[in-house]
Amino acid sequence: MDQARGSNRRLNNVHAQERLQRHGSASSRKAKHPVVAQDAYLYALRVAYLSYLLQPRQKRVQHVPAPARPIQRSSTSVTDLVKDFSLIRDSKSTRFPHGFMAELDKRITGVLIGKEKSPEFKEALVKRTFAVFLNEFKAPQFRKSMEKDRRIEDLLLIFFSNATKELQKGKAPGDDSWKRLVDRHVALFIRLISATLRDHDWVRDRPELSHRLTTMEKKLLSGDQDLASENQRNGGQGGSTVEVEVPRTYEVKDMPLVLVVSRIFGISYSDVQADINRYKAVWTEKAALQDLKTYQAHLSLMSKKTLNSDDFDLDDAYESWKNQEVPDLSQMILAIVQANPELAKSTPGGSMPQFRPNAPLESGYVDRSRTMSDASAQNASSYVIDQPVDMSGLNIRDDSVDDNASYTFIPPDPRNYYRAVLKEALTYDLADTELEPTEATSESPSIKLLSKQSAELLNEIGLRWRLPQFSRLVLFLDVIGEKYQEQEISLDTLDAAFNYVKEPPPTDKKSHRMSQAQAQESLFDRTKWTIADYALNQHILASLHEALLRELFEIMLLVFDTKAPPLGPIMYVLNNHIYEDSLFSATPEELDRFTEQLRQGLRHRAADVYRELLAKHIPETKEQWEFYHVIELGRAVVKLCERIQKRYRKNPEIMGVSPMMCLVEEMFPAYAADARDLVARIMEVAQARGDEVPVQDGFDLYKELVEIRRIHTDALPKRKFGFHIEGMLQEFVWRWIEMTDTSLIGWVENAFKADQFQIESQNPIPADDERHSISVVDIFRSFKQSIEQITALNWDDDLQYARFMTSVSKSIGLGLARYCELLEQKFSKEMDRMTPEQEAAARQTRQEKWISMAKDFYTGKEKIEPFQFWPESLVKLNNVEYAMLQLDKLEHEINVDACAEVIQKNTAPPAQRVRKPDNYVFTIKIIEAEDLKACDINGLSDPYVVLGDEYQKRLAKTRVVYGNLNPRWEETIDITTSGPLNIIATIWDWDTLGDHDCVGRTSLKLDPSHFRDFMPREYWLDLDTQGRLLLRVSMEGERDDIQFYFGKAFRTLKRTEREMTRNITDKLSNFIHHCLSRRALKAMLNKGITVSSVTSYFRSTRPQSVVQAPTQQDATNALEPLFDYFNENFAIMKQTLTDPAMVMVMTRLWKEVLSTVESLLVPPLSDKPSQQRPLTQQELDIVFKWLKLLFDFFHAADEDGNSDGVPLDILKSPKYHELQNLNFFYFETTEDLIRTSESMAAANAMRQQEQAARLNRMSAPAAMGHQFGGAAGLLGMPTRKHKTIMLSRNLGTMKKAKEDKRKDAQADPNDDMILRILRMRPEAERYLKDRSRQKERLAAAQAAEMIVRQSLNSGGNRMTGTGLIPRR
Repeated sequence: MDQARGSNRRLNNVHAQERLQRHGSASSRKAKHPVVAQDAYLYALRVAYLSYLLQPRQKRVQHVPAPARPIQRSSTSVTDLVKDFSLIRDSKSTRFPHGFMAELDKRITGVLIGKEKSPEFKEALVKRTFAVFLNEFKAPQFRKSMEKDRRIEDLLLIFFSNATKELQKGKAPGDDSWKRLVDRHVALFIRLISATLRDHDWVRDRPELSHRLTTMEKKLLSGDQDLASENQRNGGQGGSTVEVEVPRTYEVKDMPLVLVVSRIFGISYSDVQADINRYKAVWTEKAALQDLKTYQAHLSLMSKKTLNSDDFDLDDAYESWKNQEVPDLSQMILAIVQANPELAKSTPGGSMPQFRPNAPLESGYVDRSRTMSDASAQNASSYVIDQPVDMSGLNIRDDSVDDNASYTFIPPDPRNYYRAVLKEALTYDLADTELEPTEATSESPSIKLLSKQSAELLNEIGLRWRLPQFSRLVLFLDVIGEKYQEQEISLDTLDAAFNYVKEPPPTDKKSHRMSQAQAQESLFDRTKWTIADYALNQHILASLHEALLRELFEIMLLVFDTKAPPLGPIMYVLNNHIYEDSLFSATPEELDRFTEQLRQGLRHRAADVYRELLAKHIPETKEQWEFYHVIELGRAVVKLCERIQKRYRKNPEIMGVSPMMCLVEEMFPAYAADARDLVARIMEVAQARGDEVPVQDGFDLYKELVEIRRIHTDALPKRKFGFHIEGMLQEFVWRWIEMTDTSLIGWVENAFKADQFQIESQNPIPADDERHSISVVDIFRSFKQSIEQITALNWDDDLQYARFMTSVSKSIGLGLARYCELLEQKFSKEMDRMTPEQEAAARQTRQEKWISMAKDFYTGKEKIEPFQFWPESLVKLNNVEYAMLQLDKLEHEINVDACAEVIQKNTAPPAQRVRKPDNYVFTIKIIEAEDLKACDINGLSDPYVVLGDEYQKRLAKTRVVYGNLNPRWEETIDITTSGPLNIIATIWDWDTLGDHDCVGRTSLKLDPSHFRDFMPREYWLDLDTQGRLLLRVSMEGERDDIQFYFGKAFRTLKRTEREMTRNITDKLSNFIHHCLSRRALKAMLNKGITVSSVTSYFRSTRPQSVVQAPTQQDATNALEPLFDYFNENFAIMKQTLTDPAMVMVMTRLWKEVLSTVESLLVPPLSDKPSQQRPLTQQELDIVFKWLKLLFDFFHAADEDGNSDGVPLDILKSPKYHELQNLNFFYFETTEDLIRTSESMAAANAMRQQEQAARLNRMSAPAAMGHQFGGAAGLLGMPTRKHKTIMLSRNLGTMKKAKEDKRKDAQADPNDDMILRILRMRPEAERYLKDRSRQKERLAAAQAAEMIVRQSLNSGGNRMTGTGLIPRR
C-alpha cells in the first residue's frame, strides 16, 4: 500500500505543474458558480430531442386488396355433410371422447388470445366468429347437452348457425360473398377439432371420426386451398402489402430520451411538450450539423473551444485523443446526413460518401454499452449507420467559422453541465422505488445506480458534447464522492461505483477495430488523461479518504457494542479503491497521526464501556457490595474481551490499532484497581458488622480474578497486575482449613459409627484391595475432597500453597490419630472378651476353681482351644493397612517434599529463627522389667504396664506378658506436651478372675530442657516394691512441617497396626510359651509327663539324665499341637486378612517364637546373676530342632521352593542369627567366655573411637550423633539411632529405615549374648558388675563428647547439655 502511494506519477516539468494548478484553481472557481438546473435541463432536452430527430423513421405495413372475383361455392352443403354422421350416430367411434369439450374450450380460447400458431387463425374475422360460438358453447344448457350426447353433428350445426349470423351482418341484401366465408370458417373449426383429437391421442380409438372430419374439411374447401396462404386472407379475397413511413408526431410520448429528461428534472409533460414546440424550429438537424462543423473547425485551429495540447500533460496523449476525434466527427456528420438527406445538398464540395467494408466504425466516445441496472443491455447510438462508410471524399470543413460563434447543442462548459445532468440523473434513479437493484451475489451485494434510460441519456449527452469517456468516468466518480460525503449513498454503492469505473468496456471480438482498442487504452492509461481529470481524480481520492477515515473512526468507536457495525466493507474500499490507486497520495506521518488518534479514541471508549459495566454490576451504596458483584463485573469484562477477540480474530489490527489491546490496556488495570478497593471495602464492612464473607464467595472471586490476571499477563506481559490476589484472599483459605479442621474429627467419628466393618465385594474370594470396610474409604474421601478444594483453586503462590497443605496435613494427621484411637479401643474390647471356657470358669465358686486348676495340672491337660477371631476385628487391621497405602498415595499427590522445599527456601536462616518450638513430642519405648514381684500362686506374674500423667489421665497400656518376672514388652508410644510433664508407670498383674494386682510403681519427669540435644536416653527406674523398669525416651520438637505431620501420621498408623498385630499374636503366645517351655523339654526327655515329674518340676530339681536322646520325629511330634493350633488360627485369619497383613501377623509370631526360644536358652541382660539354669546338651539340641522345624513351618516353601509364608530375609533376622551363634558359646568355660567378651568389647571401643575421630574430621553437625544416649540414675548402654518422625513420612522412608536398622544390627557384633550366658555362671558375678560400670563410664564419656561437639557446632560455645542426667 505504501509503495502504491509512493508511485504516484508526477508531471513532467514545471510548466505542466503550473497548468495543473491552473486547472485546479479553475475548477474551484467554476465550483463557486454552479450550473443552474434550468440551463442543464434545456441543454439535456436539446440532446434528447436531437436523438429523436436522428432516429430512423418507423415504417408500417399497409394492405392492398386484390380485384374482386366471382364467388364460387362448394357443391356440398354443411347440412348434407352432417347427414353422413347421423347415419352412424350410435357408433362409439363417431362420438367425442369424455373430456373433449373442456379441451376444445381451451383451444377456442387460445384462438381468441392469439396462442394458436397457425396463421389462418390470426385473422380478426375468424376470431370474431369463434368468439360468438364460444359464448354459445359456454351456455350451461348447451354444454350439458353436448357433454351428454357428444355428437359431432350437433357441434357443427351450432357453429354453422352462429357463423352464418355473424358473417351476414353488415352485408347488402344482394351480396353473397359472406357465404364462402361461412364454409371457410367451418373448415377451420373442423381443423381445430381434428388437431385437438390428435394432440390428446384420441384418434387411435376413433379412426372413423377422424376420417370423416378430414373428408368434410376437404369438401368444404374448394380446390384444396391452403387456408394460410396470402391469397386466402381477407376472407379469401387475396391481396398484397406495402411499407410506408410513419410521419413524426413531435409528441413527447414518442421521444424516449425526452421522457427521461422530463423525469430526472421533474418537469411536467405539458411543460416539456411546450418547450419542444417552442424550440423545435431552432433545435434542428441542420443546427446539429453546424455545431459539428464549428467544433471541427475549432479542433483544426486548436482554439480554446475544444481540448488542446495545453489540456494534456503529454503531447502523445493529445495526439492520441485528436486522432480518435477526427474520424468520430466525420461519422457523426454522416449519420446526420443519412437521417436527413436534404442536408447533403447543402454540403459544399465532394461527392456523397461510399461504403467501405473494412472502415472503422466505433470510436472512443461510444459508451461501454452497459448500465448498473442491466449489464447486458446494448446502447444504440443515434448516429451509427448500417454499414461502414468511406468518408474520404466528404469535405465539410468550414474555415470561415467565427471564434465567437456559439453552439446550439453544446453548452458553454460541457464538463460542468454534464456533471449537473449526471447528478440529477443519479439523484432521481437512487430515489426511484420502481428501479430494481441488481441481484446480490457471493462477491457483490445488491446495488442500485443509474437506470438503463439514464445511462442512454448520459451517453448521448457525452457524445454530443464531445466529452471523452475517461472524463465522464471521473465526473461520475466526483458526483458519487459528493453524494457519499453528504451521506446520500451507502458504502456498498460507493464500492459499486468504483468497480463500475474500473471495469473495462466489452470488446467486439469479431471486428478487432483499432479505434476501440485505442479508446480502452486511453480510458485506463492515465498518461493520456487531461490534466483537469488527473487533478480531479486526485482530489476525489483525497476527499473520499478523509471521509472514509472519519466514518471508520466513528465505526471503530462502536466496536465494543453488542452488535458492532462491520468494518470489512469500509476497509475493503480503503484498501482496494484508495490505497491501491497510484493517484492517491498521503504521507506515512499522516496515517500514523490517524492511527494514534484512533488508538486514543478506542481507549477512551473502552474506559467509557468499563464505567458502564461498573455502574451496571456494582450497586451505588457501599453497604450493598458483595463479592458476587465483583465476580459479575469480572465476568462481564472477560466476556467482552472474549467477544472482541473472537470478532476480530482474523484481522486483529485495523489501521495499525488492535481493539482487543486497547480494551485490555484500559479495562484490566482499571478492574484490578477497583477489585482491590472493592474487596477491601467489603471485608471492612463485614468486619465492622461482625459478619464474615462466605468462604465460597471468596473462592469464586479468586477463580475469577486469577482468570483475569492470566489474560492480563498474556496481553500485557510487561505490566504487573494491580495487586497480589493471593495475599488479599488467603484469609478465606485459612478459614476454610480451620472449618475443615473443626469438622474433620466429627467426620471420622461418624464414619466409624456407621461402619459395620464388613467386607463388601462382588467376588466369592475378595481381593486384597477389597478386604477393608467403608469407614476408611469415607475418611480418605473426605481427606481428598479437602485437598482437592484447595488444588482446584490453582493457587498461584507456591509458599502459601505449601503452607495450606502443611495445615491440611496436620488436620489429616489428627483425623487419622482419632480413627486409630477408635479402632484400637473397639479392637481391644473385641480381643479382650472372655472365651466360653473363661465365662464358665467365672461362674464357678472359689473352691470349684481351685479343684479345677489342680485337676488340670495333675492330669496334664494341654489342649488349648484356638481363639475365635471375629471377621470385623481382622477387617480393622486391614483398614489400617489400607489407610497407610492411601496416605502414601496422598503424600505423592500433594508432593510433600516439594512443599517442604518451597517452605525451606522461603524461611529465614536458622540463626534468624526462633529455636524453641511450641510443642514437643516425647517417644517412650517401654523395653523391659527385671526382678518383678510374684503375684500368682505359681510364683510368677502376668505383668503389663500402664502409663499415666500426674492428673491420673491414662496415656498408654502395653500387652500382657504371661508367666514372667522379667518381661520384655518393646512397645512405643508418643506423648505431646508443651512443657514439663510427670508420667507415672504402673506395672499390673493380669488376672482372669477378680481385680488385677499392682506389681509396682515408678515415675519420670519429661522436661524438654533435658532433651535440648534431641538425643535418646535410657532410664532404669526402680519400682516402689521390687525390681526395675527400663524406658528409652527421645524427644522431637513438633515442627510446623508437612513432612513432620505426614511422618507422624504414618507412625501413628504403623504403631496402631503393630499394636493390633501384637494383640492378635498375644492370643497365640500363651500356647507358644506352653509348647516351647522347659516343661515341654522335660516331658520329651522323660517320654511323657507323670505326677512325679510334675512334683519335681515344682521343686525345681534337675531332671534325671535321659537314657536315649529324642529323635527328630520326637521333636516333630512334640510340636504337632503347636502346628495344629497355628493352622486352625491361620485358617480363620486367612479368610479375612490381606496377604500382607497375614505375613505381618506371621512375622510377629515368628518374633514371639524367637523370643520364647531365647528365654529358654539365656536370661535377660543384667549385671546381676540369674537363677535360670543352663540347658543340657540334649535339651539344647531339642531347642534347635524345634527352631529348625518352626523356621520351615513359617517359611512354608513347597517342593519347588516357592514360599507362601514369611520371606527368608525376615525369618533370618538378627535375633535368629544371635540364637544360631549362641550354640558356639553355650558350653564354653567361664574363663573363655570372659576373654571373648573382653576382646569383643575392646573391638567395639576401637570402632567407636574411629567413628568419633571421623566425625570430628568431617565437622559433623550434632544431628549426626544421635545414636548414643545419656543416663538416668545408673547410666545405661549407648542407645541406637531412634526412629524419628521424619523417617516415617511415607512408606518409602519407613522401608528404608527398616533396612538400615537390619543392616546396623548385623554389622556390629556385640557380646550381649555372652554376658547373658555368664549370668547363669555364679562365678562371673564380679565380671558382670565391672562390665556394667565400664559401660556406664563409656556411655557418659560419649554423651559428654557429643554435647561438647554440638555446642561447638552451634557457634556459641554454650553448653546445651544442662540436665544431662534427667531426674525422675
